[in-house]
Amino acid sequence: MIMERNEMNPGKAMRKRGARNVLDYLEFSARLYPEKDAYEDANLTVTFAEMLDLSQRIGTALTNRLQKYREPVAVFMDKSVQTIAAFFGVLYSGNFYCPLDVGMPPERIQIILDVLMPEYIITDLEHKELAEHFGRKDQILIWEDLIKQEKEEVLLQRIRNSMTEQDPLYVLFTSGSTGIPKGVLLSHRVITNYLEWLEDTFDMDEDCVFGNQAPFYFDVSVHDIYGILYFGAKMVIIPQTMFSFPIRLIEYMNERKISTFLWVPSAMSILSNLQAFDVAVPKYLRQIMFAGEVFPRKQLDYWRKYIPNAVYANLYGPTETFVCTAYICNGAEVEGQPVPIGVPVANTQALVLGENGEEVSGEESGELCMRGSCLALGYYNNPEKTAQVFEQNPLHNRYPDRIYRTGDLVRRDENGNLIYLSRKDFQIKHMGYRIELGEIETAGYAMDFVKDCACLYHHRRKKIVFFYDGIETEKEKILNAFAKRIPQYMIPGKVIYLDSMPHNANGKIDRAKLKDFV
Repeated sequence: MIMERNEMNPGKAMRKRGARNVLDYLEFSARLYPEKDAYEDANLTVTFAEMLDLSQRIGTALTNRLQKYREPVAVFMDKSVQTIAAFFGVLYSGNFYCPLDVGMPPERIQIILDVLMPEYIITDLEHKELAEHFGRKDQILIWEDLIKQEKEEVLLQRIRNSMTEQDPLYVLFTSGSTGIPKGVLLSHRVITNYLEWLEDTFDMDEDCVFGNQAPFYFDVSVHDIYGILYFGAKMVIIPQTMFSFPIRLIEYMNERKISTFLWVPSAMSILSNLQAFDVAVPKYLRQIMFAGEVFPRKQLDYWRKYIPNAVYANLYGPTETFVCTAYICNGAEVEGQPVPIGVPVANTQALVLGENGEEVSGEESGELCMRGSCLALGYYNNPEKTAQVFEQNPLHNRYPDRIYRTGDLVRRDENGNLIYLSRKDFQIKHMGYRIELGEIETAGYAMDFVKDCACLYHHRRKKIVFFYDGIETEKEKILNAFAKRIPQYMIPGKVIYLDSMPHNANGKIDRAKLKDFV
């Protein structure tokens, strides 16, 4: 049953709860706020009514060509409002989309397409020639042609009536240990569950302006794209060039009255590392959310000093679970310790399991495993890999009960919050001790002269290698600082200073590139 009311916040515009399909949110907001700006990039702004019209035109055009449901369609375009319309158009046709960034290396694009085997590739006139390198000419559909199609609402509704909340919504490709990217396939249910939790947890409404930072092939962007539909809010795609000019970025955020965002900590650290708030401060921010990697406490403190009245939240989740746990910062976080990743979101459960599949007790560490509405459907076209990490709950075998093994080591603190320690594959055996490299990195971030840092283990030389940027400092001073925070056997054997830490396209530290410096 769909309830068009909001029991948590009765004074706000009523939301659509219990939706089976994210398009329900688009149609609801288009009815409620037809002329309200919904999505904005550097070149185009569209209202909810305009987005609905574009999406239904594309959906009708796809349906007339494809006439199959639950099939993959690749979208090969720059990050833009038009790209979002293409995503929604694919959904209207009863299929699911895969974002392909035009700036990806051609080899990676080809590998993804070989796994995906999409029915069609949607691109625009600007990238038509490039797209034809990856697909047959009859496989390439041009955005500008698709939107000329007259929409057929009866046809689209008939498709919708055949869909369920467990149907695929999108597939995002992440790195694979074998060198072959893995396509993580998520359902509508994962996102509708998340959005309802978001409303129940944060004071968000139609007046919110979301500042989008993440690329569309990174799952953090899903928060922005669909949060807008749910709340009837507005999304501003912040030009990537802005992040090279922190003061201009802040001015841009103030001009657009950006009130909420979900960014990776690396993007936030650009402002705090350069102490940009000493010159200008974002004036409209009410919710500041971060996800994707550890956010150092000292960076968080800098933000809180200048924007004290905002709500700060650490959201956690691999692509395979989207957002599955969250921690609302309260100022009581322990100095020198990572910000907790908190407790599970609605309709999910966290299990902390030991090496033999048993639940650990107290503050013991173990692998974080998730169950519930947050779980992806699996890896697209890869049942073997799916079976390795999406498995039966080891605590019982009485009925099918899937869990996802995150590969992350965690423990619970005295308040029941989950504390991220490190990746399971970042756990090393050194001098007879089991060591979490993440614990060493946390100690490094606590040093005043360190901005970004990371640890690797050189197995041949049996050395822990610590990389950092910030202020170049004598090795002896660094080792003495480590000695105050971690045991002797965990102190790095080699310290490497870099002018700036390498980051990948998602904004995370690129650990593969760090190996080149050893």
